[in-house]
Amino acid sequence: MFELKDCTVEESKIAGLKIIRSKTVTDDRGTVRELYRGSLYTTFLPNTLSSWQQINLTRTKKGAVRGLHGEAMAKLVTVAFGSAFGVYVDTRLDSPTKREVVTVDLKPGVQVFVPQGVCNGFQALEDTEYLYFFDNEWQPGMSGVALTPLDAALNIRWPIPIDAQNREQISEKDSKAPTLKEVLG
Repeated sequence: MFELKDCTVEESKIAGLKIIRSKTVTDDRGTVRELYRGSLYTTFLPNTLSSWQQINLTRTKKGAVRGLHGEAMAKLVTVAFGSAFGVYVDTRLDSPTKREVVTVDLKPGVQVFVPQGVCNGFQALEDTEYLYFFDNEWQPGMSGVALTPLDAALNIRWPIPIDAQNREQISEKDSKAPTLKEVLG
């Protein structure tokens, strides 16, 4: 772990996946949180693009799960409002940490840099707004990997039990995605 101008960066058990605690300033009026500063982030993410190509915001209901998706793009993810249980699975064939699973408690001020080929997903612990910064624009049919969040072999302890039939909690597409064994053998 190291600290840069009120920002800390932690390595994780997945190669290249970084947990970032960003600069936050609070006073009587409220809070200002720095989401991204190119000159700072390039010091610990030197191989990433200097500008993000797409930024998405999702509003997700308490208990709902999104993911696990590993498209052909790197991501910087964070919670703008609320809190979430973040899950990351390394599906890169050439990675020294292939099959590794990392979970992170996400709240405003906590970010995760997700390398290309690492699946990203989350469960909203309350109604939550979740931000994704992408280094590439999403395209229909884009290459990548999807895993079902229901794969028991991943040993993910979801804080709120998942009902695979409840479409307000998990999409049919995510619930029927392949398991890690089906993807990696």
